[in-house]
Amino acid sequence: MPVIEVKHPLVQHKLSYLRDKDTPTVHFRKLVEEVTLLLTYEATKDLPTEDVDIETPLEVAPMPRISGKKVAVCPILRAGLGMLDGVLTLISGARVGFIGLYRDEETLQPVEYYVKLPQDVADRDVILLDPMLATGNSTAHAVQLVKDAGATSVRLLAIIAAPEGVENIQSNHPDVMIVVAAIDRALNEKGYIVPGLGDAGDRLYGTK
Repeated sequence: MPVIEVKHPLVQHKLSYLRDKDTPTVHFRKLVEEVTLLLTYEATKDLPTEDVDIETPLEVAPMPRISGKKVAVCPILRAGLGMLDGVLTLISGARVGFIGLYRDEETLQPVEYYVKLPQDVADRDVILLDPMLATGNSTAHAVQLVKDAGATSVRLLAIIAAPEGVENIQSNHPDVMIVVAAIDRALNEKGYIVPGLGDAGDRLYGTK
């Protein structure tokens, strides 16, 4: 499934401030929420609808409502939490799961420390949240976790991706829709996206 890079001026404008090293935590956090909201709009544009008869103040008319499965939103901890409210603003009825992973700085491989998913995740469209799709190892692991729990429809929202991370997901999970604000140049020798925006978790929570 092709990756969707959202080039809308509002997204790119807000992303420029996210990249700026001088943007303070309070503004960074709000910008992540706003960009996520815009990415959610793009990621859900193909959800199926069905006509429902609605009684307006004037008459009864058929109006489209989203049909089919419900949604589960699963942020990859910790940085993915910063994206959660952006999704829930638009999909307030979504169930929320949590996937705790961290990257071993020596091997760059994911280490799993916490997983809590909705019991009915198999019956829901899953939206995974991970601000930085770098090597893609942790994200691919998270995709496999929700698939092992029965999920058959998975979408990934990321703010910035490296080509290596996109290739990783597309190779191992070609059925997953990837929606990003930008695909950057590459990874550096430490596995960080360049030009990127630094460590999203540190900048969200002021721990840098």
